[in-house]
Amino acid sequence: MVANYENFTEAALQLEMSQSAVSHAVAALEDHLGIVLFLRGRHGAHLTPVDQQIVQHASEIVRQADEITKAAESVRGLQGGQVRIASFRSIATYLLPAVITEFHQRFPAIAVSLSEQDDYPQVEQALREGRADIGFTFMPTTTGIEAWEVLQDEYVALLPPHFKLQGDRLTWEELVAQPLIMPPVDYVMMQQVYDHARSFGYSLKVAYEVGTDATIVGLVAQGLGATILPRLAAEPIPATVQVYPLPVPLARVIGVAVLADALHSPAIYAFLEILKRKKL
Repeated sequence: MVANYENFTEAALQLEMSQSAVSHAVAALEDHLGIVLFLRGRHGAHLTPVDQQIVQHASEIVRQADEITKAAESVRGLQGGQVRIASFRSIATYLLPAVITEFHQRFPAIAVSLSEQDDYPQVEQALREGRADIGFTFMPTTTGIEAWEVLQDEYVALLPPHFKLQGDRLTWEELVAQPLIMPPVDYVMMQQVYDHARSFGYSLKVAYEVGTDATIVGLVAQGLGATILPRLAAEPIPATVQVYPLPVPLARVIGVAVLADALHSPAIYAFLEILKRKKL
């Protein structure tokens, strides 16, 4: 760098180092070689013709070191291939884009494919059938699936614009008195909600059964009733919709999963490493 800019100060700026550190490094190299590499003066630092040959050899060493690194990355599988991800919509929409973007910036030659599933059993099925390498599912997982928690998604009650809260917080009585607009009862993610309400002596009576989260939220915004959804599934929530915590808090635990004891490619491990560093 000093040879390119013929100036210790400019080289230090480019290297994001102090000038004294650069000078010390050059002095140490000169001492090791037993020659003076740079003629220093008021107008900068200049190489002699003999020293220019040394710099050319050094540049070639750096180039070859870069080639070695590229070859190693290729062997590790980071210069090609793909990562296949299975997820349900809320995770795919609100959490994965930032992770996929960083992964693509670091490993542009690796293709990433994303398939959206209706519920988490379909995610685990995609892993078992070899149609996905990484899945986002609920925890705990079933046998043969290895998973790590990435976030907890709180269930919230969405009330229509005209709803009037009687006290400081929403009660079960107020919630079950509303016409409930809910996902199909056989959706596994909703069984946790029904069991939660039942454990406190309340039965959720569904007035409308709707398969799409966005449609449910839209119907609540139109004043047709209330719903209970995971917050991420409910997003984006219209400003007119009233959002309350459940009378007793409840959250679904979401994990990233792979097949246990499977042979995973380096690209998959690289994606998981980026995901672990993200604060989801």
